[in-house]
Amino acid sequence: MSETYDYDLVVIGAGSGGVRAARVSAAHGARVAIAEEYRVGGTCVIRGCVPKKLLVYGAHFAEDLQDARRFGWEVGESRFDWPTLRDNVLGEVERLEGLYSDMLERNEVEILAQRATVTGPNEVTLADGTKVSAGTILIATGAHPMVPDVPGAEHGITSNEMFHLDSIPRRAVIVGGGYIANEFAGILHEFSCHVTIVNRGDRILRHYDEQIRDRLLTISLMKGIDFKFNAPIEKIEKQEDGSLRIHLAGQDPIAADLLLWAVGRLPNTGGLGLEAVGVELGKNGAILVDEDNQSSVASIYAIGDVTDRVQLTPVAIREGHAFAETVFGGKPTRVDYENIPSAVFSHPPIAGVGMTEGQARDRVGEYKTYVADFRPMKNVLAGRNERALYKLIVDEETEKVLGIHMIGPDAPEILQAAAIAVKAGLTKAQFDETIALHPTMSEELVLMR
Repeated sequence: MSETYDYDLVVIGAGSGGVRAARVSAAHGARVAIAEEYRVGGTCVIRGCVPKKLLVYGAHFAEDLQDARRFGWEVGESRFDWPTLRDNVLGEVERLEGLYSDMLERNEVEILAQRATVTGPNEVTLADGTKVSAGTILIATGAHPMVPDVPGAEHGITSNEMFHLDSIPRRAVIVGGGYIANEFAGILHEFSCHVTIVNRGDRILRHYDEQIRDRLLTISLMKGIDFKFNAPIEKIEKQEDGSLRIHLAGQDPIAADLLLWAVGRLPNTGGLGLEAVGVELGKNGAILVDEDNQSSVASIYAIGDVTDRVQLTPVAIREGHAFAETVFGGKPTRVDYENIPSAVFSHPPIAGVGMTEGQARDRVGEYKTYVADFRPMKNVLAGRNERALYKLIVDEETEKVLGIHMIGPDAPEILQAAAIAVKAGLTKAQFDETIALHPTMSEELVLMR
């Protein structure tokens, strides 16, 4: 760290990863500034996983109120008010934004509330023309939703706008087959919206275990969510009444009141000036970095979604922490990307860690699967036919558990603890030796034979 520069570190982007990197670097004694053109907190806090999970909670009351009657509760006529949920969620987002800002200020990180661009290996220029020098620059600008280049695409919205709807649409078309598409499909459906998922491919959630994703598809169809596969969008027309007519290749057009693009996310590198200073970019504009998050320019690093390695908030946070420890803490640290748990907060949710069955087939050859296919106790009494599915992928030779995949109530909450076992390399025998916690859904993980 040197007085030669205005700061030891300037972070561009105050999302979860950037905030962690700034805070930990400052704790190590670095003089740190963080530039943010929108709101502190980033996608996850402001318009991503946090507000979306709150909508998931709100949506689930639709089923909970129905089930309550089977458990003896006299539930009168109920009515859902979208503005109440929307405004309460946005209020919580504002509270969290304040906490993030307070955290930075307490750690003596200066917040530069402007857009910043890179104008030199050690120079950042703010929107008002101010030039700031830094020994190290960290790019943590995240990613943004992709909108395809088709006629009428501007009539659709992205996940960014979903939290600000004036009202819940009567009919919605969601384009895409990933986690964002399936999560918002479940939310809107529970709010009495007719949902159609349109996918240009032939499957949903292609990175998840096939048996698990097929179970979600079956349950979603039973609930009344429609799916159109192998159906690329040709064009979107806005009608006189404000509704949309969505034309698909080889299929009849669909009428909708809302079109949500959920076809992927692109790194936020446009207009940052990176290529001009020699930073090498890869596919979709992602910043190419090494194992220490360092770019092709020695003084410029990048973490999180802008690198397009693993687009998950906890990964960005871990990368930010590793960067700070390595560059300013004197403790070289690298992120281990093996066995990262992930979840889809659909209805019901999916969670998984480690190898899928397809990956085990390609990588280890001989493997075994253990499956628990059951109806959760609560669903039985509620008269709900949804079945949960838990799956263990086991190396046949070593008995090591290579992967755990599940769909069912609270699956993500259960998987977080189980992911520790996979990360630790425990065997199926060690699972079997663990006494079951009864009666729970999670006990199925140690009862599979």
